[in-house]
Amino acid sequence: MSDHALLRYCPDLLAYTRRETREVMVGKVGIGGGNPIRVQSMITSDTRDTPACVAEVLQLAEAGCEIVRITAQTKVYAANLENIAREVRAAGCGVPLVADIHFKPDAALEAAKWVEKVRVNPGNYADKKKFEIREYSDAQYEEELGRIREEFSPLVELCKSLGRAMRIGTNHGSLSDRIMNRYGDTPLGMCESALEFARIARDLDYHNFVFSMKASNPKVMIEAYRLLVARLEQEGADWNYPIHLGVTEAGDGEDGRIKSAIGIGSLLADGIGDTIRVSLTEDAIHEVPVARALAGPFQTKPPGSPAPALVACYDPFSYERRKTGTLEVSGHPLGGEQPVRVFTSQEKWNAVAHKIAKLGDFKPEIVVEKSGVVAIDPRDEEAFTALNHSAEAKLVTVKDGLDLEVIPAFRMLAFRLDARHPILLKDTLHPATESGDFVDTLLVAARHIGSLLCDGIGDAILVQGEPAPGQSLRLSYNILQAAGTRIFKTDYVACPSCGRTLFNLQHTTQKIRASTGHLKGVRIAVMGCIVNGPGEMADADFGYVGGAPGKINLYVGKQPVKFNIPEAEAVERLIDLIREHGKWIDAPAGEPAEV
Repeated sequence: MSDHALLRYCPDLLAYTRRETREVMVGKVGIGGGNPIRVQSMITSDTRDTPACVAEVLQLAEAGCEIVRITAQTKVYAANLENIAREVRAAGCGVPLVADIHFKPDAALEAAKWVEKVRVNPGNYADKKKFEIREYSDAQYEEELGRIREEFSPLVELCKSLGRAMRIGTNHGSLSDRIMNRYGDTPLGMCESALEFARIARDLDYHNFVFSMKASNPKVMIEAYRLLVARLEQEGADWNYPIHLGVTEAGDGEDGRIKSAIGIGSLLADGIGDTIRVSLTEDAIHEVPVARALAGPFQTKPPGSPAPALVACYDPFSYERRKTGTLEVSGHPLGGEQPVRVFTSQEKWNAVAHKIAKLGDFKPEIVVEKSGVVAIDPRDEEAFTALNHSAEAKLVTVKDGLDLEVIPAFRMLAFRLDARHPILLKDTLHPATESGDFVDTLLVAARHIGSLLCDGIGDAILVQGEPAPGQSLRLSYNILQAAGTRIFKTDYVACPSCGRTLFNLQHTTQKIRASTGHLKGVRIAVMGCIVNGPGEMADADFGYVGGAPGKINLYVGKQPVKFNIPEAEAVERLIDLIREHGKWIDAPAGEPAEV
């Protein structure tokens, strides 16, 4: 089970209990404690444009956003928060405002005078990221921490005296060189980075803060938050600070919603998370209903009934796919190291049979009724005895119609079933007969199936919550892609727009998609500025990053290779760069998929 054997991030993997935290006040809005899960968003207007910022804040508040963030990249920008806050209050809106700070301690000190909360990123607040390789001795490391304490303490003291809240928000894409050299680009490094700042705050008797551990890869993000909560438990009962959840650079459309639902939804399902922000490369107003839908099921969710005491079959802090035997099902190898297969019902198969050739990458692979899958109640002792004593491996799933939550039901199945038996995951145990709201269906399916895939559980998936055949197949494959389980199309890491953005992100992302959407398995990052850009590039093959107004820098991995390209030429130059590195193929001719 690795070094993490003694760590626990939730009391019971099989029964829901929301993590208990202290209350942190952001103006008049409480986070954690007995409060509901708060929904946040971030405006995209230039912080110097008071009327535009005020209009966007009011629009978000009207849509149900409870806390609004505004970027403050320099002291000059931060100073205008005074005018924005005044006009927002004059309009009768009490929604708390948060200043988003990167790189500039003086901007943070200015912003704290005017807004209810300040977000600092330990990776770049008084620390640096130049991708330098350097071994720090313990003495040098302590010296650096002393320097950070000097830079950070004035902000802590100011927030304490003015009654401001703070978010200590680590981003996977912007860990400092110091952390990277000691801990690597890891969830452990993310946690240590945040805890260093929290210890400084606590030494000054300041406790009005929350943590976040964001990443664009849902697996990394889930592991980092789990590890943080386990580390807080280890530190002691008074380290019960609230948690802000978010997936950075989730992208747009269905992909952005699915990636957010996997990362945020799986943690909420384990009782972690007191405030959330869904980051979409769309107008901020579209983030709010998605966040509200994700939080909805957990706002009044009672604790689950105690489940049987079972030992987890996986390490929740380090991803590894459950090791099973390999079966042949309907001509497809399944389990072991094989791709996670996409199942459908006979009825849906019949509906698309005449156009399977046109379905491209969204083809159904196996009909569930013909698969020989064994469906059981994971509480049934006799069923497990029969399966675990059988001579051959069988494909197993949870029976439909049971009064069990999906994630605990499949975890219970995995914990009790011999590892040699592969598992078929389902998004719901109650198949839908009529179409409902597709976004709700998508969010539930992504939370349930995506969460289990990130736990390493699952060798095949079946979406039953969406009766439309084409939509259910597309959803199946998009969940596999977003969880990093089965890559079948270009993967995009695209940040949400904000006041730091140096080009039209939405338009540019769509343009890049249109040109590169056929490059299966290539990962392209589209970043509005350099805050997370270079770090998130490390996960991408190629990066398109705003360098200056109207100018683009292109990256290969985390290395910038082309600078100050005029925006009008940048997409073509990106294609040239992909070609240079042997990753380009021409788009196939023929009819597009009809899904």
